[in-house]
Amino acid sequence: MMKKTIFAALALAAAGPVFAQTEQTTQNGDFTETVEYSNDKYKVETNGFWDNWFISAGVGGQVYFGDHDRQRKFGERISPALDIAVGKWFTPGIGVRLMYTGLSLKGATQDGTYQSGGPISGKPWNGYWLNEQKFKFFNFHADVLFNLSNILYGYKETRVYNCSPYFGLGLGRVTSKPKNSEVMAHLGIMNSFRLSSALDLNLDLRGTITGDQFDGEMGGKGSEGMFAATVGLTYKFKRRGWDKSKTVVRTNVGEINSLRDQLNRANAENERLRNAIDASNQKPQEVTKTVASNLVIFRIGKSKLSNEARANLGLLAEAIKAADSKAVYTITGYADAGTGSKKLNERLSKKRAEAVYDCLVNEFGVSASQLRVDYKGGVDNMFYDDPRLSRAVITRAE
Repeated sequence: MMKKTIFAALALAAAGPVFAQTEQTTQNGDFTETVEYSNDKYKVETNGFWDNWFISAGVGGQVYFGDHDRQRKFGERISPALDIAVGKWFTPGIGVRLMYTGLSLKGATQDGTYQSGGPISGKPWNGYWLNEQKFKFFNFHADVLFNLSNILYGYKETRVYNCSPYFGLGLGRVTSKPKNSEVMAHLGIMNSFRLSSALDLNLDLRGTITGDQFDGEMGGKGSEGMFAATVGLTYKFKRRGWDKSKTVVRTNVGEINSLRDQLNRANAENERLRNAIDASNQKPQEVTKTVASNLVIFRIGKSKLSNEARANLGLLAEAIKAADSKAVYTITGYADAGTGSKKLNERLSKKRAEAVYDCLVNEFGVSASQLRVDYKGGVDNMFYDDPRLSRAVITRAE
């Protein structure tokens, strides 16, 4: 379990640099919505059911491997092939298609089944002459396609060549008399060459296994097969392709402004009390003058300070430097326990606290001797049952 947790944390840390390559922020009332687009080529947005459908057609040649077909010259056995398919890609790497293949097949017959010509010269078989054979057929089959180019190298819409192995099952039907049907299994490779965003040139290489009697004769081998090679075109319907993965972060600016107002009121109250003490003739007891607690909110999974947070810390720094120089403040980092692993949240809460410390010391000149860094890791909702307010750093006087 510990190994899995460490591996998950490392994977999230490695994914950090490729995420949020592009940001788009919009303001809607008291809320700010930021869309962060991933630059990870292995992550895409899932499309709807009617997206990434395609239709394809191809022509070529096919050869049947029956009981006696090898007794006939190979070139004489090549017959035309026709492919028509419709399909859908569910992800850049996995798709399905329903396909028609067919026309006719050629071979050799011993008992005269599907005989199309005379004897094959010089090719007797167990005392019988073999005759030329030809029969019409079609095959409807469903295939599962795997785009290895996208699986191995990530999705790229403009990639020129894609290699997609596939396998499938179908039902073959001989339409010549006597008619016959057999289950067929397929294994092949679809080679696609991009012509445009909507059109591909395809080279489909396919092997098929079927029952021994598909060609009308039983030879005792248990199964027979065929090989087909076709060239064709694929048209990809709109909407085609996939969008980059994205994360939407929604921030309640109004609530942050309210917290800032509370801080300003607290600072004003401190100033009033200080003036009242100075105005009295009584010698006050020596006390340590501090400022009120401060809250800084972070985006989910982030430890980078926004400009708004930095401005807030600038006001806090002014108050700290105006207060007692002996006062010490604890900067405590937090993370939302509902997001991420325990180790990841501990590291994230520490980085958030360090970010506030660095800003106060290096940017606004607060003395490092007045600051102490602490972090609590992932915590349950601290304010108003809102997990966003737990992705925070709180600065308090000790």
